[in-house]
Amino acid sequence: MQSADAHAHECRQAGFTLIEILVTLAILAFAVVLVVGYKPPWSRTLGLRGAAAQIASGLRTARSEAIVQNRPTSFEVDLKTHRFQIGSGPIRQLPPGLSLVLLTITGEERDAQTGGIRFNPDGSSSGGRISVADGRRTIAVGVDWLTGRVSVADAP
Repeated sequence: MQSADAHAHECRQAGFTLIEILVTLAILAFAVVLVVGYKPPWSRTLGLRGAAAQIASGLRTARSEAIVQNRPTSFEVDLKTHRFQIGSGPIRQLPPGLSLVLLTITGEERDAQTGGIRFNPDGSSSGGRISVADGRRTIAVGVDWLTGRVSVADAP
């Protein structure tokens, strides 16, 4: 038979103390703060390459739409707001920290800040180049006028 003191000692060891619970909650709160507050570092190079890839993808989509729908499709870009649109599709946003320069034929320039590259049903285009820069590097996304082929290359 157990004594009353031994029984009381067993009961105390079965649970957690208030201090143990508070320390555990503090550690969990600290972990949550770290996870919620974490933002991956924004790489300028990745942002530049990502924007160039977005533009190239949009240009290729515009060319495909022109061929499939058998009608001219335009890739419109607004250099001031860093947005572009394919035909009458949704407006897509590019990162604001980059500079954009559009080189296209005179008939495709709307004003100093907006213009486009037109794709024809046979796959050809009005041609042009969109340069994306982050201050240190420049990537040029070019469109061949004869074939409509889109290329991406580092610019000097």
